[in-house]
Amino acid sequence: MPEATTSSQPEAIRLEDYEIPDFLIDTVELHFDLRDGITTVENTMRMRRNPAAPSSDAPLVLDGHDLEFVSASLDSIPLPPDRFQIDTDHLRIHVVPDVFTLTTVVKIRPEKNTALEGLYRPDEFYCTQCEAEGFRRITYYLDRPDVLAKFTTTIEADKTRFPVLLSNGNPVKAGDTDDGRHFVIFEDPYSKPCYLFALVAGDLAHIEDRYRTVEGRNVKLRIYTTEANIDRCDHAMRSLKKAMKWDEDVFGLACDLDNYSIVVTDDFNMGAMENKGLNVFNSKYVLARPDTATDSDFAGIEGVIGHEYFHNWTGNRVTCRDWFQLSLKEGLTVFRDQQFSGDMNSPAIQRIRDVRTLRNHQFAEDAGPMAHPVRPSSVIEINNFYTVTVYEKGAEVVRMYHTLFGAEGFRRGMDRYIEQFDGQAVTCDDFRQAMADANGRNLDRFANWYSQAGTPVLDVSAAHDPKAQTYSLTMEQSCPPTPGLDNDKPFHIPVAVGLLDSSGRDMPLRRHPGDEPQTTAILELTEKKQTFTFINVPVPPVPSLLRGFSAPVSLRFEHDDQQLAFLAAHDSDSFCRWDAIQHLAVKCMQQLIADHQSGTPSTVPDELTAAFRNSLERRDEDRALTAELLGLPAESFLGDTMDIIDVEAVHEVRKSVKKELATALRPQLLATYEECESNGPYTVEPAAVARRNLRYVCLAYLTTLDEPGIEELCLAQLHKADNMTEGLAALVLLCHSGAASAQQALTEFHDKWRDDPLVLDKWFSIQATSPQPGTLDRVVELMSHPAFSITNPNKVRALIGAFCGQNRINFHQPDGAGYTLLADQVIKLNELNPQIAARLTSVLNHWKRFASPRRELMEAELRRILSVPTLRRDVYEIATRALA
Repeated sequence: MPEATTSSQPEAIRLEDYEIPDFLIDTVELHFDLRDGITTVENTMRMRRNPAAPSSDAPLVLDGHDLEFVSASLDSIPLPPDRFQIDTDHLRIHVVPDVFTLTTVVKIRPEKNTALEGLYRPDEFYCTQCEAEGFRRITYYLDRPDVLAKFTTTIEADKTRFPVLLSNGNPVKAGDTDDGRHFVIFEDPYSKPCYLFALVAGDLAHIEDRYRTVEGRNVKLRIYTTEANIDRCDHAMRSLKKAMKWDEDVFGLACDLDNYSIVVTDDFNMGAMENKGLNVFNSKYVLARPDTATDSDFAGIEGVIGHEYFHNWTGNRVTCRDWFQLSLKEGLTVFRDQQFSGDMNSPAIQRIRDVRTLRNHQFAEDAGPMAHPVRPSSVIEINNFYTVTVYEKGAEVVRMYHTLFGAEGFRRGMDRYIEQFDGQAVTCDDFRQAMADANGRNLDRFANWYSQAGTPVLDVSAAHDPKAQTYSLTMEQSCPPTPGLDNDKPFHIPVAVGLLDSSGRDMPLRRHPGDEPQTTAILELTEKKQTFTFINVPVPPVPSLLRGFSAPVSLRFEHDDQQLAFLAAHDSDSFCRWDAIQHLAVKCMQQLIADHQSGTPSTVPDELTAAFRNSLERRDEDRALTAELLGLPAESFLGDTMDIIDVEAVHEVRKSVKKELATALRPQLLATYEECESNGPYTVEPAAVARRNLRYVCLAYLTTLDEPGIEELCLAQLHKADNMTEGLAALVLLCHSGAASAQQALTEFHDKWRDDPLVLDKWFSIQATSPQPGTLDRVVELMSHPAFSITNPNKVRALIGAFCGQNRINFHQPDGAGYTLLADQVIKLNELNPQIAARLTSVLNHWKRFASPRRELMEAELRRILSVPTLRRDVYEIATRALA
């Protein structure tokens, strides 16, 4: 089982304490003997002292956890007991030569490994997950990312039950043994850290394809899954080949392997893992057919397939020196997968969705107790590093290089980075310096993005001088203080700006005589306060600020409602159009919330209704953009704009605004809904996806109306749908609107898909996120459903995670029953899967932002969690930081 805390507090690990390893490992030979109940692992390592290490006589200390020690030998001589010590987490050998071979033998129990780290066996096949520190659950090792070695892996298992044996690299030998077993030997040609090790053994089917790289390498591609799911892998294979070509075209990076395989499992803590040449994927991000997966699922698969493939260079060939540098690989690769997804579909829509995710989740993290820099300075449990700050904000930091230097300059920086550091474990500073050197720029101030927590606030004011015909923008940056962290140094902030004339056209921008005119200027704010002046501006323009969301900041500029509506209608930058209508909606709803709290009658302002009407009636509009423009800010985002979150006021006002807009725009909504009806077979082409999404948005508004015919409209779509996207959309709206036919529709859906785990996850989530009364009781009931399992992360996320994280009105019901439910499950998962338990605990991070009695009820549940005697480090860190 995972390590329990003791009476003393777990110690934090600090970036400033990093030291290079005392020893290096050149080669690793692993032998796995897989048998029911127990697996024997023999590990032979060719090791040497690190000549750069400060100590020349340090003992050898290897990491190991939940290992049953059998033996150890040094240069083929068994070690006597007085030569080594074993504790809960280490094997310490007191005296070793400068160069030596160490062999250890241990026993492990994959079947009992519910934490899903290291080697585990959830069902009928074995699987590994070694990032971040899972390899120490397999064998004694220097389990740190800056120790790279070449691996040879032998796997031995029963041939009938485990005919497929896989590991990193190329199979070099295979054969049968005398007792109905067989073996395969793999050699990985590239040195790698142990977190990239992978092993799979099971009875799996596969699909196969080939990809010929630009360098002429003929790569064999395989996706392994169960026989029952083999017909759901085609989209993932197409996505993989798209990603391989895109990386060649955009970054000149070709696949360096002869074999590239993906293995699918239902039991996985994360989305996927980029193990060198043998990716392990959560089934959610591979398996899809039109009748079982939605448009969102198809897009998610394409993005995650791309993300893990892109890691082959940004993460595997060049890896991170220590886990504090996690964003070096994750932030960079998220940026790359966002660019890939945008190029495959719509860059504008991708950008809007990425920013929405950042604002709804990462900005909240920046403002809460778990706030940390993109490169954190300390941590108790490394698994808690896998955050939206490290990933999504890290991607925004990388994107700023792209904004500053353009596509060509960014490519120069990438080329230099790969060429300089291929085969090494490096830092975020190394990446920043490669970008600086390749573009001849000083980026010292840019380093603050890696070391400071919090969302910078950008205050902008404008002044027009009609006599001089100049227009000036004064920008001042600040950052809300983060307790315990120094974050008051100025950032290097690229601010993309456009100016619109009275007709909504982009004005030519010049800052100095002789400048080439631009429609978008990139202003570089490097001081606390700077003024930027444009010339030849005869009349006051409407400024379009932070185009493309050029930096992860909170912008404050006093656009009035008319200017916001003007930008929403005319801005040439799609993000700024969306941002303007979002800002207008937030302003209106904040006033309506205040009115609701004071009991003052109020209605939706005409400017907001007109902006939504304009978006609906523009027939030349991109349907995908129209759907985004019609989206209201989330309840969570609206709550985060308040000093004290009023759950009921936010929920009721958002619901009433949606209904008022639907009432005012009913003819346009209905016409658009009918116009977007499908007239052909299902495809995932962007135009078809946009049509279905806009159709759903319109129907979602219409279902708020208390009038006959709307429920029948949903039922007709549900029964007519030949794809999961449209069928599920109708089911969600029936259930969430409290329609009389909802329960029957849910029952029919369940009966149709009772044997499909991924589709049943959708069924769980629909019910868990319903705003209707009684949802909490239904969630408790569903936890006893035969298809639910507390040991399966997908099930926990689909039911408990969806309820606690997405259903604010029911999770935060005044009696605190939602908080009790959460804490009960955290305590149970603490013993089974601490990673998932910690992520659930984080739902309570913002307890201080709520009024009594919710505040005290959440605090009490956090303290109950913290009182568990065997609390794991993962959960302990989240709970203590929330309470601090």
